[in-house]
Amino acid sequence: MREQPEQQAPPVQRLRIRYAKRGRLRFTSHRDFSRAFERAIFRARLPMAYSSGFNPHPRISYAGAAPTGSASEAEFLEIGLAQVVDTADVHAALEEALPDGLDVITVAVSPGGSLSDLLEASHWVLDIDADPAAAAAAVEAFLAAESVNVERMTKKGLREFDCRAAVVRLGAGPRDGGARLDLVLRHGVPSVRPDDVLSGLRSAAGLDAGRAPLLTRVAQGPLGADGTVGDPLGMSG
Repeated sequence: MREQPEQQAPPVQRLRIRYAKRGRLRFTSHRDFSRAFERAIFRARLPMAYSSGFNPHPRISYAGAAPTGSASEAEFLEIGLAQVVDTADVHAALEEALPDGLDVITVAVSPGGSLSDLLEASHWVLDIDADPAAAAAAVEAFLAAESVNVERMTKKGLREFDCRAAVVRLGAGPRDGGARLDLVLRHGVPSVRPDDVLSGLRSAAGLDAGRAPLLTRVAQGPLGADGTVGDPLGMSG
């Protein structure tokens, strides 16, 4: 009979961490980031709690990761620790251990419950190579449509879905050399991404966003009645 693995003690403290993906590090995939983060917690010598079983893993829960290639100021994860530590010490240790461009913004004690459930929407800024007037006209046409179907290749093949329903707010304005779109997306199924909205603007109004739009998530969290996106860690007490 195979010997049963040792059961690990539950975490005594859970911390929620907000981090950023900046510059070239926005091209880091979620898998690559998770590897980099596990190396960082090892170098930082954090007293991690581990899962039970034959292959224990550090207790890390990721939530709402941005698509590869997108910059973000609002990525979140939660870690479980085997002893109580000071959040400022964890912040400093991780900031030292992570590469530049993967930057810790906030470390807060978890009050319990699901972090993922707090991530109801995302606020994005999209910098595109387009005439601001053309972008504004395309946004107006997009918002006037009842639905805007787009296609995206997924793990299950080519999928068609309505990207209009997830858009809470969308506006356009000028920036140096092009236009800037201000976008709030409600999270749901299917998950609508900012590049899906750009595809929708192209299909609904013929807007060409250029070859390399810069997509930046500036906030992720609870969705307010006024269409604003709150800070989930601000609810941690």
